[in-house]
Amino acid sequence: MTSANALMNLVEFHVVKLSHVNVTVPAEVEAAAKTFYETVLGLKEIPKPVGTRQNVGAWFELGGVQLHLSVEEKVTNAGSDRHVCYVVTDIAVAERHIRDSGVGIISDLRPIAGVKRFYVRDPGGNLIEITGA
Repeated sequence: MTSANALMNLVEFHVVKLSHVNVTVPAEVEAAAKTFYETVLGLKEIPKPVGTRQNVGAWFELGGVQLHLSVEEKVTNAGSDRHVCYVVTDIAVAERHIRDSGVGIISDLRPIAGVKRFYVRDPGGNLIEITGA
């Protein structure tokens, strides 16, 4: 392919939306992770389509974007900085709600001017950023 053709193909390529994010947890914390996403974060669990691992993990939806919770053995999330970020209307209310749910708050170690945020980890060790709208 010539560089002109490559450039033309690049211009035609567009990502149009985000479908889903997948996070993994070990099997022993699957139930706790489902409870965390549904109860603490308030995500709505949706049915998984036929053909996917029906009895393992869960799918959740928030504003047209899905979170897929998968079970993966020997997963080591607790040391990773990869994360999903959720936007909330009131950061103080969110922090109080999450803290009252028994989830530990992780302070923002790299603050950005004008941005209020904090982090938590789900039962599988996945890092989650919570930021204000």
